[in-house]
Amino acid sequence: MSSSITSCCHFYVERAGTTNRRNATWKSPRAAVIPSIHLPMRSKEVKNRTFAEDIKKLRLITAIKTPYLPDGRFDLEAYDALVNLQIENGVEGVIVGGTTGEGQLMSWDEHIMLIGHTINCFGGSIKVIGNTGSNSTREAIHATEQGFAVGMHAALHINPYYGKTSIEGLISHFDSVLPMGPTIIYNVPSRTGQDIPPHVIQALAKSPNLAGVKECVGNDRVEQYTRNGLVVWSGNDDECHDSRWHHGATGVISVTSNLVPGLMRELMFGGNNPVLNSKLMPLVEWLFHEPNPIALNTALAQLGVVRPVFRLPYVPLTKAKREEFVKIVEKIGRENFIGERDVQVLDDNDFFLVGRY
Repeated sequence: MSSSITSCCHFYVERAGTTNRRNATWKSPRAAVIPSIHLPMRSKEVKNRTFAEDIKKLRLITAIKTPYLPDGRFDLEAYDALVNLQIENGVEGVIVGGTTGEGQLMSWDEHIMLIGHTINCFGGSIKVIGNTGSNSTREAIHATEQGFAVGMHAALHINPYYGKTSIEGLISHFDSVLPMGPTIIYNVPSRTGQDIPPHVIQALAKSPNLAGVKECVGNDRVEQYTRNGLVVWSGNDDECHDSRWHHGATGVISVTSNLVPGLMRELMFGGNNPVLNSKLMPLVEWLFHEPNPIALNTALAQLGVVRPVFRLPYVPLTKAKREEFVKIVEKIGRENFIGERDVQVLDDNDFFLVGRY
């Protein structure tokens, strides 16, 4: 075929294709998502395997504190004592390296090590849920693979924060980690700057690995989910009693239970108890007067169960607020708090602030 004929035929095909494209219905372009053929990275051995149904049963989960040595390294002796106290007081699960546990101040090596340590020492007595979420999908995938590889029972995943994404991006992000194992999705717009809307959760609920949602938006949202058969844990200690007994929540993922695990268990297991709930409100309000975990870290140091060491940028509460905590402990009863030492105010000079560790 001559070059002129070839050129003419080529022109005709292009024109024909253009005509067909103009007559076709326009569709929004869809990005190509490379299948995660390496997932899930979980072993198929069933000896210690946990399923989403096992996580759905948990009523009281503590977002456990991470204590430090004066040089800023983990104080594993104090940490083990804290976890043992949770187990002894009937707590069913712990979140390791969450916001309360200061996962945001850990390297990923520290993070995975602490998850592995917790499951190795306590995995037979309490469910270990590792916070392996990230605003980077790549990091979330890698950390979750490692977390399940060291034996965690479930993962906690937050939506991408700061560098927020679209609704389609949210779904793709969570779809990238859900195949690996039981997962709790954490919705806390006050920290991420973006709400996870209900229709996103409903779409993700098709996965058998979605154990439920830690919801911080409020009890109207909690009830919206529970009416549709979704498992929800309240993420707000001040609302958890009503969430549990009036809005269908399974339970709570709690900060307050670090301090009074027995009372929080009673609140989640003992039936509707507005008297106990009111008794705990001054403590809850004190704990969240400043961003969590500032008050919790201060309180545990005052109770003598952790060293008074803070990784910056967290710093202890003022002396006036520490004095207020002493009064709260006396009113609720020292016997209801963890530890055996008398609660102390502590001097400002008693605290260590660590910027490099």
